[in-house]
Amino acid sequence: MSDELASSATMSESSFQDLPAQPSSSSSDDVDSLPSTSASTTSISPSEEEEYSDAEREWRESLQQLELLLTMVLVPYLGKYFGRKCAYWGWAKFMEWKYPVHIEITNKKLFRAAGAIEAAASL
Repeated sequence: MSDELASSATMSESSFQDLPAQPSSSSSDDVDSLPSTSASTTSISPSEEEEYSDAEREWRESLQQLELLLTMVLVPYLGKYFGRKCAYWGWAKFMEWKYPVHIEITNKKLFRAAGAIEAAASL
């Protein structure tokens, strides 16, 4: 049995010796394969850099204006509209529960338009 272990140990050692040696510079090859950015290809003239910064500034200003539009106009308007819609629905459910009354909206387009006008009236 000890002969079998010794022979298997020599076989495993020989199998490791048969492997081709890998070059130790594999990490440098990996780095060399990455695209390089040289200063000559990415250099921007001062006028192009100024145009880029102006465009960036204008983009940020337009995003800020859109954010203000959303927070100052659309969110309050939509909140008021859907809040009233929810209140009307809740009141109708309460009235149906408390009293034997069935509330039915006959003209839904007119009801929606009236809700939109009421919500916009005090803005």
